[in-house]
Amino acid sequence: MSPLDTGPSAGPAGARSPASVDSVAARAAMVTRLEEEGALQPEVIRDALLTLSMERLMPQAYVRRTALGEEPPRWDLLDWAEPQDRLELLGVLYSGASVAVQHDGEALLGRARGRRTGASITSMSTLLGLTTELLQVLDLRVGLRVLDVGTGAGVSAAIACQVCGDEQVVTLDRDEHLVTAARARLSDLGLHPRAVVGAGEHGVPGAVFNRIFVSYTVERVPMSLVEQLAPGGRLLAHVTSASPSWPGLAVVERDAGGRVSAELRAVEFAHRAGHGMQRIWLSKEFKHRIATDTDTDTWPQRSMLVPPADTDRGFWLAADHLLGGSLVRDFEAEHLVIGAPGCGSWMRAEPDGQRRWSITVHGPRDIWDELQNLAATWRAAGSPDRYRLTFDADGGQRATSACGRLSWPLPASRPCTEGAAS
Repeated sequence: MSPLDTGPSAGPAGARSPASVDSVAARAAMVTRLEEEGALQPEVIRDALLTLSMERLMPQAYVRRTALGEEPPRWDLLDWAEPQDRLELLGVLYSGASVAVQHDGEALLGRARGRRTGASITSMSTLLGLTTELLQVLDLRVGLRVLDVGTGAGVSAAIACQVCGDEQVVTLDRDEHLVTAARARLSDLGLHPRAVVGAGEHGVPGAVFNRIFVSYTVERVPMSLVEQLAPGGRLLAHVTSASPSWPGLAVVERDAGGRVSAELRAVEFAHRAGHGMQRIWLSKEFKHRIATDTDTDTWPQRSMLVPPADTDRGFWLAADHLLGGSLVRDFEAEHLVIGAPGCGSWMRAEPDGQRRWSITVHGPRDIWDELQNLAATWRAAGSPDRYRLTFDADGGQRATSACGRLSWPLPASRPCTEGAAS
């Protein structure tokens, strides 16, 4: 029996308390949901999840008690050790959603349950469907040496340990509190990876790994990690501009002869941004102006041109970079709404029911025109959803479509941008 098979409340002779039975049932239900959603295949990752006790790996988690945008924000820290918290915490841990585990950079061990007000959540365990999909792309196997960059709550490290063997796994994070807690909680599960405090972009100098998994979003692939990739190895990292709207997944491989090849794949979701990575957002006030059309100098028009579909992710990935990395989508809006918070420009596109679109634009940029011009080029390039990613000798990185008609450089390297996710 795996050391992860015993629940936190196992009784004599293997008997389980009701709380433990509930956690086993919740775990199985979570795995079933992930399978039904297509995020999980009947392979080694599924087997690992079925034995992974989330309540032991994350015995405390935060639940937000205020609406988004409400100030000051308030969270309650739930604790599995408190019977009154278990039912709600069970739902949080096995919902498959992201789990908030750290508030305002605090130490995780020895915390008192209860209310926290102000500041922000500084570490979350990533949406589990996203984590499992990525770990399946990573193709973990017994005996592979794995570097898990961005320890967070330790979920991806725990899965890697079960699949590859914990002596093969190194998990790395810049936050000493997260590393300390993960080391203790993984040990409680009978798992003992090497847990290291350090800058994620540097990896483990002098070491090589068959698989490298970056659990936070970066603006470019850290070259130190590429250099630590063994022949036959694979590295995954989400890449995006300052806008969080349209991410890409960098898949980097080194062949048996040592040659590196890579591609940037358009994806729907990505990890949270790494520590220190700049982000741009549409404020509540900006969204309100767009929705109510209170700005002056708006330019209404009708168009027979159809906006690019949400599923045209390869287009949106190109738009994220080729239109300046300064556009943000309001995914809460009923129809297409995009703003450029830096200059105050925005656009809104709504169907008018007559095979036409009602377009409203505002500001110095005509975002609608920019999108349509780029869409024509993207279609002429074959509507790619993947781009070749190349690394220059001088450190530059560039994404290029197969035909070469679409191409853009990734931003220049910045100081350490490693965070904590899974």
